[in-house]
Amino acid sequence: MKVAMLSDCYPPRLGGIESQVRDLSRHLVAAGHEVEVFTATPGPDGERGGATERGDDGVTVHRHAWGVPGGIPVNPFAPPEIRRRLDAGGFDVAHAHLGVVSPFATDLVPVALDVGLPVAATFHCVLERSAVVFRAIGHLARWAGRGVALSAVSSMAAQRVSDAARGARVEVVPNGVDAAWWHPGGDATASAPHDGSVHVVSAMRLVSRKRPLAMLRVLEQARCVLDPAVDLRATIVGEGPQRRVMEHRLRTLGLDWVDLPGRVTKAELRALHQGADLYLSAALLEAFGIAALEAQAAGLPILARRGTGTDDVVQDGVSGLLADSDAALAGALAHLAGDRALRERMRAHLLASRPAQDWPGVITSTLGEYRRAGAVPR
Repeated sequence: MKVAMLSDCYPPRLGGIESQVRDLSRHLVAAGHEVEVFTATPGPDGERGGATERGDDGVTVHRHAWGVPGGIPVNPFAPPEIRRRLDAGGFDVAHAHLGVVSPFATDLVPVALDVGLPVAATFHCVLERSAVVFRAIGHLARWAGRGVALSAVSSMAAQRVSDAARGARVEVVPNGVDAAWWHPGGDATASAPHDGSVHVVSAMRLVSRKRPLAMLRVLEQARCVLDPAVDLRATIVGEGPQRRVMEHRLRTLGLDWVDLPGRVTKAELRALHQGADLYLSAALLEAFGIAALEAQAAGLPILARRGTGTDDVVQDGVSGLLADSDAALAGALAHLAGDRALRERMRAHLLASRPAQDWPGVITSTLGEYRRAGAVPR
């Protein structure tokens, strides 16, 4: 199968959609398919204007960046040239990847339909206030009426997309994780390396949408109710505009046991997860939670708010704990931090189980969406 990936964002730009589109493309190529990416993101050396590159991973990338200051991935003039390339490229299907604001991929869905391609469209976001706008514009309902296979990365996100598409069918195609790479190996029942403390980790962009300040409050409240004999420490990985506010809050509250190391490499994050005890997320508008899934693949029980995309990842009471409020989340953290036996049971369960979001399963689901898109006569 020859697949045209349509995405505003792609590496070297950093982010969840970027990494997922890249990894999905690589795994499709490894499975014997051919993939070409059409993106509005400039290349590593500023390539744009339709420049084409073929990476060592076998993925061909067409850089249709416009040259906007700051590398913002938009190009309203790209559709005619991409229409020509899609029409002449011998593609079997187009796969659009969308966030709340994705003008490039949104423009290309009707382009792909007009040249006769089956189209799958995956939402990697939570349509909250924007859902009203999407419903009023009506383009998602029109896409569904033209046979576009709509999907989202979690059950919660899929319901929001279906509402915005006026009740159209929306399947769940989760983000993927290379579970074997994150897995610590060895005896799945063995305890995590332990220095006597309970180490809580989290990884995210330090932006208000991820609620990093709420996470600090959760940590502070958990410390207040936790047995003083338990040595609690936390590491929050990531960079972003909220970092200075967080540093000030840590100094004000005297939370010297919370570390903000900034951005780390993927290998460093894996080592951090494999040596930690728990993973914490306070996000509410989380479409999927790929960072939590990576931590879970490394054997970490997850603590998160209920009603987010993390619901699809965490089996409450078995692989982690879900909470209905920040106060309940702090209580869950204190409970799990104080119960080593429960943590180790959860860890053993996680390391002995293969997650449904492992890449082989995600590729199967993705190909199913391609078949669904192609099953509708045009």
